[in-house]
Amino acid sequence: MTVHGDCDPRFAQVREQFERNFAERGEVGASVSVMLDGEPVVDLWGGEADAQRGVAWERDTVVVVFSSTKGMTALAAHMLIDRGALDPDAPVARYWPEFAQAGKDALPVRQLLNHQAGLAAWREPLPDGALYDWELAVGRLAEQAPWWEPGTRVGYHAVTFGHLVGELVRRADGRSVGTFLREEVAEPLGIDLHVGLPEDAEPRVARSVLYDYSGEPESAFAALVAADPEGLPAKLQLNTGGWLGNQELLDTRASHAAEIPAANGITNARGLATMYAPLALGGALGDVRLVGRDAIPLMRYPQSRTESDASALVATAFSLGFMKSWDNRALGEGMSTIFGEHAFGHAGLGGSVGFADPAARMSFGYAMSRHGHGTGINARGQSLVDAAYRAVGARTDAPGFWVLD
Repeated sequence: MTVHGDCDPRFAQVREQFERNFAERGEVGASVSVMLDGEPVVDLWGGEADAQRGVAWERDTVVVVFSSTKGMTALAAHMLIDRGALDPDAPVARYWPEFAQAGKDALPVRQLLNHQAGLAAWREPLPDGALYDWELAVGRLAEQAPWWEPGTRVGYHAVTFGHLVGELVRRADGRSVGTFLREEVAEPLGIDLHVGLPEDAEPRVARSVLYDYSGEPESAFAALVAADPEGLPAKLQLNTGGWLGNQELLDTRASHAAEIPAANGITNARGLATMYAPLALGGALGDVRLVGRDAIPLMRYPQSRTESDASALVATAFSLGFMKSWDNRALGEGMSTIFGEHAFGHAGLGGSVGFADPAARMSFGYAMSRHGHGTGINARGQSLVDAAYRAVGARTDAPGFWVLD
């Protein structure tokens, strides 16, 4: 299997690990990208975009990156915060009056972004295809009461995050989050990054292969789902109108065309690394400024942290809308996201990841077709992240993240 693209000699170990992913770790098709000081130092791709049909992964192949999409949606919100169109401390109902139902009238914007709002899943059963119906999905969230008192717990809003924050973007700006990202981020940066894929890009989408959990021992999460069909874990996994975890629906035209801004972003490693590059450099890449320099601390500093997430049941940490490092390695592969102490970004189901590290002036992206275990970074992605940090002289003396001297 031939790896294509370019790699600066300083980052040769990233290429080495990428090649090992195919040779030893079961990679099928993938891309990896690293930018340093705004310049591409790694831009590699290889394998197959569709192994069933023998279609090669090309330079412009894209793929569904699942929760790495949350980083895109969070960026849209931060751009509006930076412009003064959205206040993280204001009640959500200031922008979205219908949200004030069921005792949520004082719930602040920041609790939607840092996973403390208690709206981690839809309570009432959603009809098939509900995630393709924006008004239905956000209307149900506006009506329902939180699962816990907002601000008292952290619980990963796996799918609802995109509709909650996306509706805030729409109310504050007037455009859907997908349109906002296209016009304000993707087009200015010249990247292939979509929430709501245009039809002409459909032939370039790689076929995703979900992880098969059928032979796995029952996890604590699966046990809770089985024990309490009306509980949060069950609703989070099973109440998405048939979309989440459905291999047959995932790569249909309807699924790609919809805006599901927590989970169905479509891009490649280059798109992720380039999107995060301005955020590693004070908010701008060349002539394109996404946010002012003062906006970066809001993205970078932890806002919520717990050793037992109410939804994910593992240790999690978030800034406003972005993942920080999660160290759950004691629980096995795919449960952690280990990057720099000052880094922020987001991983996606099966192992994709994108992030910015302002301390290293580095941004990173990895996207793949075959999923691994867990909702964090598995061994394939983490080996690439680790190699990139070694290339810039970082060390792992501190537990749970990389540190630069």
